[in-house]
Amino acid sequence: MPHSRQPLENHDRLETSEQQTPGLSFSRVWPLLLIVAGIVGFFVFDLDRFLSFQSLSDNRQFLLDWYNNNQWLAFAIYFMLYAICISFSLPGGVWLTLAGGFIFGTIVATLITVAAATVGATIIFLIARYALADFFHAKAGRMGHCMEEGFQECALSYLLFLRLVPVFPFWLVNLVPALLGVPLRTYVIGTFFGIIPGTAVFASVGNGLGSVFDSGGMPDMNIIFEPQILFPILALAVLSLVPVIHKKMSKRKKENP
Repeated sequence: MPHSRQPLENHDRLETSEQQTPGLSFSRVWPLLLIVAGIVGFFVFDLDRFLSFQSLSDNRQFLLDWYNNNQWLAFAIYFMLYAICISFSLPGGVWLTLAGGFIFGTIVATLITVAAATVGATIIFLIARYALADFFHAKAGRMGHCMEEGFQECALSYLLFLRLVPVFPFWLVNLVPALLGVPLRTYVIGTFFGIIPGTAVFASVGNGLGSVFDSGGMPDMNIIFEPQILFPILALAVLSLVPVIHKKMSKRKKENP
């Protein structure tokens, strides 16, 4: 009899652990489903045509006149549109940034865009954490926990690096920290400061769209990859990793005195 209890106890533990493993219940996933529905509706109703160079070119005078008569309302509407665009992970954020630079000027557009993008990114961060973080931890196992611990050691440095390097998709950098347990405050700070350089570049391009419209040309969207712009941004990205390098070197010295 004592020997027959052990398999039963192990079986009970296994059932208990399976019951405790979080799943993708509707109560958790519905915010993500809402975002997916928003993305589908965005393309089904052809709303992406409004976030394009052609739309901006066709309505440039109307936008400037309306801004001159409704300055503060224009700021508020632009902020809300940008935050919604980012929170729903919609394409077209670059064109909105160009429009902001064209209408408001480089400095004002940069400030409003960075604030709105940070709000939108924080919304999708919280939704992803609420809906997917527990499920990710349950399925990722030991490797996921190692990744989480490694990322959290220097979360701000890693996040600044990901935000500064203009290669990683914005929506992806919104999700990864949510799954790896990055603190909300760290995420907001890293996002706000990390997107300033890239935003300023595109807002500056937007500020010069008047001459582009007059010449009938197209703005240079690859300007951020020009050496005189890319190298300083990459230098900032590398600089953000200095705390990571310092921690690893200190750890090695302690392990191998």
